[in-house]
Amino acid sequence: MRITPNNAGLGARVEGIDLSQPLSPPDYRTVLRALGQYGVLCFPGQDLEASHLASFGRRFGELEVNVANLFHAPGLPEVMILSNMRDAEGKPLGLNDAGQGWHTDMSYSTEIALANALHAKTVPMRDGRPLGDTQFRNMHAAYDDLPAEVKQRLEGRVAIHDFEKFWDVMRTRPGSIRKPLTPEQRAKKPPVPQPIFRIHPITGRRVLYCNPGYAMWIEGLERNESDALLEYLFRHQAQEKYLYSHGWAPGDLLMWDNIGTVHNAVADYTPEEHRYILRVQVMATLDYAALAA
Repeated sequence: MRITPNNAGLGARVEGIDLSQPLSPPDYRTVLRALGQYGVLCFPGQDLEASHLASFGRRFGELEVNVANLFHAPGLPEVMILSNMRDAEGKPLGLNDAGQGWHTDMSYSTEIALANALHAKTVPMRDGRPLGDTQFRNMHAAYDDLPAEVKQRLEGRVAIHDFEKFWDVMRTRPGSIRKPLTPEQRAKKPPVPQPIFRIHPITGRRVLYCNPGYAMWIEGLERNESDALLEYLFRHQAQEKYLYSHGWAPGDLLMWDNIGTVHNAVADYTPEEHRYILRVQVMATLDYAALAA
């Protein structure tokens, strides 16, 4: 296995490993450490079935079944299908707008996510270049660069995160097939408090765990002050120096850290430029510090 870091300080390419086969204990430890260190790992040239992707993801924690449960691989509700393609009858094959807008998956849940793993089968192309990049921001670095007075002001505070905020924004986008959440779906994901600064379970370092997709307000502050501080945090993390953008290729398996990054899916392709990706989400259910030691 060869790991080649990107120049941007976020992201690395991992080659020389076949993820259709179980990871050996040394390879598992290496991948886990690299996930904490680089935040985004690309394993190019993979050819995986949905069951392979699920098996790979389960090595790192329990797999989530999305609360909306709209599209999944046959017999594998934990493997979600992200696609703008349709079948012969015109029915959507997958969720066509997943991840559009800066967010951290599962920050709206008491049980947070460690990582996502996405495997690209079909990538939209135009004039020989891939479309539909996935962008990331480095929340380790974003925390490190915060002014001391901001760190002191927010240390120990929590922000309220709400699943419905992001869902409703996505419903307003052109071409969305999302319906309003049912009362049952809403009850499964009530608003939850999350620490604004969090200790990363692999690196042991603090990260800025606050994203514009789900964070609503900061508890214990007047709403005007809360809004101003959240807006400051969102502008701060949006600086170009924290950004890494991944251009997809068919066969890529992209695994990213959902605690140390925020991400955004770029919707720069048309319905005729096809995209088909399998996705699993790994919940943070293991002792990662011990596993990475």
